[in-house]
Amino acid sequence: MSNSTQLARITPVRKEIPVPASSSPARSLRKGKSGLTRKQKAAIMVRFLLSEGADLDFRSLPDSLQAELTRQIGDMRLVDRDTLAAVVAEFAGQLEQIGVTFPHDLAGALTILDGRIHPRTAARLRSQAGVRQYADPWDRIRAMTAQALLPIFETEAIEIAAVVMSKLEVPHAAEMLSLLPGDRARRITYAMSQTGAVTPDTVDRIGLSLAAQMDARPERAFEDGPEKRVGAILNFSSTETRDTLLSALEGEDQDFAERVRKTIFTFKDIPARIAPLDVAKVTRAVDQADLVTALAHAQTTEDAAVAEYILSNLSSRMADSLRDEISEAGTIKPKAGEEAMTAVIVAIRSLADAGELEMISDDDE
Repeated sequence: MSNSTQLARITPVRKEIPVPASSSPARSLRKGKSGLTRKQKAAIMVRFLLSEGADLDFRSLPDSLQAELTRQIGDMRLVDRDTLAAVVAEFAGQLEQIGVTFPHDLAGALTILDGRIHPRTAARLRSQAGVRQYADPWDRIRAMTAQALLPIFETEAIEIAAVVMSKLEVPHAAEMLSLLPGDRARRITYAMSQTGAVTPDTVDRIGLSLAAQMDARPERAFEDGPEKRVGAILNFSSTETRDTLLSALEGEDQDFAERVRKTIFTFKDIPARIAPLDVAKVTRAVDQADLVTALAHAQTTEDAAVAEYILSNLSSRMADSLRDEISEAGTIKPKAGEEAMTAVIVAIRSLADAGELEMISDDDE
């Protein structure tokens, strides 16, 4: 592919390229269309586009091509109008003939297909071809959450942590500091004062090494941790089943059982996890019959306080209407009551997953 075609692929140019009018004064470079090398044509086009105010960016080109282009521009002097017109016309003709461009290497192909082929396949192809995995590994590192970055700041050398901290956005870096122990945070911030002499190549190598470490972690079959998966199952289990299994888990692994308990959200957790202003939103998301059944059953069990919390945070008219329906419902069978409570929990989970409701966490409390 010619340099001019490469320019067409990577640089934003106007649809209409002005072709300068030809003239015939004395010139210092007039070899004719066939007498110019591709490098000379590329240099002429770059100089012409820059003079026309085009915003060219060659940083995505290989270093060797950037160096060749720069040297070629430095070697050239004056170009007459006829030569310029011929080069521009040829370049415009090439642009008109282009239907689609391809990256011309495996790295570019993998970038195009990123997220569309399996990560294992992409990693294997990169490894086999020795392709650098990231154009800029710091883009990926900066996109990570503070919790995901925490192991880097806890285990890497202070100097490495200082470089990483320097590459983060200011709010992100401030959040990281708040998660670190005071002494380590102090040492990292002091080490940042010593990073003035760090070269760009060093920073690039650090980024590539950290990104490679992240990719070296074994691929997980499940996105969620085991405690979250077990907790999700127990959320939909009956109270008796849930309590029995949790007691058994505590006998086997008390730490795991505690982590499972933290992921469980049951009917009795509503007052602690749902803000008063969100109660009305929850009741609107639940089928009226299920809501009445759940509240009626709760009033006859140890969850009576939960039912009162829900009713007391509704409008007077809505609360009175529900109280009348609860009185008319009479005695609720335990199984029907449990199912109705589960329907309320499902509605709350759906609202939270959709971002329409934010449940209060232990940290918020």
